[in-house]
Amino acid sequence: MENLKNVAPIEDFNWDAYENGEAVTNASQEELEKAYDSTLNKVNDREVVDGTVISMNKREVVVNIGYKSDGIIPLNEFRYNPDLKVGDTVEVYIENQEDKKGQLVLSHRKARATRSWDRVNAALENEEIIKGYIKCRTKGGMIVDVFGIEAFLPGSQIDVKPIRDYDVFVGKTMEFKVVKINQEFKNVVVSHKALIEAELEQQKKEIISKLEKGQVLEGTVKNITSYGVFIDLGGVDGLIHITDLSWGRVSDPKEVVELDQKLNVVILDFDDEKKRIALGLKQLTPHPWDALDTELKVGDKVKGKVVVMADYGAFIEIAPGVEGLIHVSEMSWSQHLRSAQDFMKVGDEVEAVVLTLDRDERKMSLGIKQLKQDPWETIETKYPVGSQHTAKVRNFTNFGVFVEIEEGVDGLIHISDLSWTKKVKHPSEFTQIGADIEVQVLEIDKDNRRLSLGHKQLEENPWDVFETVFTVGSVHEGTIIEMLDKGAVVSLPYGVEGFATPKHLVKEDGSQAQLDEKLEFKVIEFNKDAKRIILSHSRIFEDVAKAEERAEKKASKKSSKKEDTPMIQNQAASTTLGDIDALAALKEQLEGNK
Repeated sequence: MENLKNVAPIEDFNWDAYENGEAVTNASQEELEKAYDSTLNKVNDREVVDGTVISMNKREVVVNIGYKSDGIIPLNEFRYNPDLKVGDTVEVYIENQEDKKGQLVLSHRKARATRSWDRVNAALENEEIIKGYIKCRTKGGMIVDVFGIEAFLPGSQIDVKPIRDYDVFVGKTMEFKVVKINQEFKNVVVSHKALIEAELEQQKKEIISKLEKGQVLEGTVKNITSYGVFIDLGGVDGLIHITDLSWGRVSDPKEVVELDQKLNVVILDFDDEKKRIALGLKQLTPHPWDALDTELKVGDKVKGKVVVMADYGAFIEIAPGVEGLIHVSEMSWSQHLRSAQDFMKVGDEVEAVVLTLDRDERKMSLGIKQLKQDPWETIETKYPVGSQHTAKVRNFTNFGVFVEIEEGVDGLIHISDLSWTKKVKHPSEFTQIGADIEVQVLEIDKDNRRLSLGHKQLEENPWDVFETVFTVGSVHEGTIIEMLDKGAVVSLPYGVEGFATPKHLVKEDGSQAQLDEKLEFKVIEFNKDAKRIILSHSRIFEDVAKAEERAEKKASKKSSKKEDTPMIQNQAASTTLGDIDALAALKEQLEGNK
């Protein structure tokens, strides 16, 4: 109790009033409320005011606007500004001074939208740099939240270099410049590229002013096309043409470089305004011809890959940038004209012999036939006259067949040497291209590198036999197989053909013989050397008629003689005839005994 101090009561405290729940001080309730209200801001619904962020969490931002209660705003309304922190001043729209819970209801998004149109117009007018939040992708670009307005960011305005992946920008907050506003439709177009360009333009001027031919710069691969590669030299672009990428042949620039690759390049040329800059990559390495083996000489063997094919030959790369031409004439010992594609194709690995070498002109010719012996050097030994071989039909002419016995050994079978019996008008009737045919060497022409060959010589000449069968005057059955102006071709036994002129095709009744008709024909001429048999059908009945006529004449003569000559003479004549027949029989018998 000693510690208790006496506290004197307030002398003017109104205990009665306190008990009755009335004011306990001399100041009136109205005065107190007035004093309290004077410390608070006067706010109205649907008004935009500034407030201060007093706290934040992952979902909400608490804002003090100097009112009796603080307002809470969802954090996603501030996603365009990831740098938001406690103490920042933000604009808010008062939706309601007091909801059911007595809470002040605020909106930052509506506040921005209310002021946004004025702000965005001011930003365009003053070329102001503003912040925006990239919400999503759309056709041709992106949608950006700027002051609560949905603005359009074209794909071409995102960056100075082409964009390959738009999605990486979604959700990012970036700086923009307003470049266009359509007041009627309230459309806003923004650009991020415009901010970079101003900076790059300055860098560009600086780089371009220092450009010199032969200068080596570091650059980054910005774009790859079918004809070359664009290099970013730090704000200014140059082009490496496909032919300046490598000393070797390049079919696709992607074989040599890849996007975003950093590399050194040399300035080859630029125009007066220095807008077009030609760059080179291969020029930074020595020319492969200069690095070519100094010992390499004509006659040496080299290996390489076929890089280009043409009808006249193939280009062989024996080292990157060092090529030699194998002309088609150096691919085979054959004189037969062929295409280079018959021998090789792009990508083939080949071995060849150096035929010519000009280091100053950087040209080289190669050959592959030189790797094999020329077959014509030993032609008389390998293919002597009279020897028989199997050849392949390569080509036809009206007068014969060109064949190849082996690579480089060609020959001609004349049309007359194809068959003993068949009259061949064109070789295609007898054989076909690509077919095998048996041949005999008839003659060797070493100077022109060609053999004269025969096919019929492999068989005996049937005309030796025909000479004994189709004797003049003999009659054979034949079929007309072809009708011509000058007569008809007649098929005879043993596969031989004869010919009958129109006057020899007249039948006994006076009509003309027709195609495919089978008749008797008499041989009226046989020529073994010309392989010609001339026939006649009409001769058969004409000769019979003549024979009968002669017989009649003879008979009439005999009858007149009978009257004049005695009987004893007839008897003597018949005896004489009989004796002659006996002698003939005896002669035949003697010859048979011999």
